[in-house]
Amino acid sequence: MKIRKAVFPVAGLGTRVLPATKAMPKEMLTIVDRPLIQYVVDEAREAGIEHFIFVTGRNKGIIEDHFDRMFELDETLKSRNKSAEIEQLALSQPAAGAMSFTRQQAPLGLGHAVWCARDIVGNEPFAVVLPDELVLNSPGCLKQMVDIAGALGEKSNLVAVEEVPMDMTHQYGICGVGERHPTHETAFTIDGMVEKPPKGTAPSNLSITGRYILQPEIFKILETQERGAGGEIQLTDAMIGLAKSQSFYGVEFEGERHDCGSKSGFLRANIAFGLQRPDLREGLRAEMLRYLGE
Repeated sequence: MKIRKAVFPVAGLGTRVLPATKAMPKEMLTIVDRPLIQYVVDEAREAGIEHFIFVTGRNKGIIEDHFDRMFELDETLKSRNKSAEIEQLALSQPAAGAMSFTRQQAPLGLGHAVWCARDIVGNEPFAVVLPDELVLNSPGCLKQMVDIAGALGEKSNLVAVEEVPMDMTHQYGICGVGERHPTHETAFTIDGMVEKPPKGTAPSNLSITGRYILQPEIFKILETQERGAGGEIQLTDAMIGLAKSQSFYGVEFEGERHDCGSKSGFLRANIAFGLQRPDLREGLRAEMLRYLGE
């Protein structure tokens, strides 16, 4: 099962991190020195993704500009012999024609955003990557999932999962745990899914996070999917419908997940990713100790 395309839903308003996102897309907020969207595109590229599909909204044009060439900047860097900066920009530059952009005109939920990409995805399996969730690990979360997908049947679906406290399961999409895969111990068959179950009713404490590998049949279900939790078209509800005819696997990925859509998660991610940088680690650690008074 080869995964060539990935969908990035980037139409959200970023209300959890206002006022920073009043005029700036949350996907362009920086973790250390790169915007969020660059991290997830790099993660997808590492996983072998060839076509990057962005579902955007109003005031999101800067995302498209970020992945385009800026000739004035290129020429200025060349004239000043900034070879390191030129090389860095070249590494993040996608191939011509590798990116597509489509609009989600109304905030109708993640399921609706994925459905908006149906014609670009076509009739092949694809990944869904939520840009405000970063996973600090090498290999990346999506690469781990793609490797496991290669050992599964052609009509298999995968979702990344992680443990959450039992008293918080009502805030997440939760999956039930079936049999473990015989050769990939981090993967298991999903025995039921529920979106934001009432307290005390969750089948496990494994929450569905922001990485998916889905079959194209999900689009037919999303086309008529009724609104669910929060009055939105929920992707989890559509996956529950697809699970009646296709297998679903949960993947307990390796790595530290950061919810950059929240203010505390955003700050935590900057510290965690900064400490991973050899050129910043010691200075950042010293500054942290100074502020903590240690």
